[in-house]
Amino acid sequence: MLVAPIRHLEQVTADFTEEEYLALRKVVHRIGEAVRRVVATERLYILSLGSQASNSHVHWHIAPLPPGVPFKEQQYAALSSLQILDLSEEEMMDLAERLRSELK
Repeated sequence: MLVAPIRHLEQVTADFTEEEYLALRKVVHRIGEAVRRVVATERLYILSLGSQASNSHVHWHIAPLPPGVPFKEQQYAALSSLQILDLSEEEMMDLAERLRSELK
């Protein structure tokens, strides 16, 4: 999942007031909990990634680590390789619907 403010902001803390930042982090928490309830998750990674050269819009990645991933493939190793769910269109739609239901 990806969480991003609608307004274009580039700095993960500097472009927000404290109240705006904390309000957005509450959204990150709410979505993270929905992901954790719907997808088998050993650990939930929450990252703010991007670059002024490529993707300068502030956003947070909410990425569940599936159970059973060997330790050497967790944490920084998980970030160095592209991990994409191999789901059919129907499975992706089902996952999206389950996440929407959790967020209601």
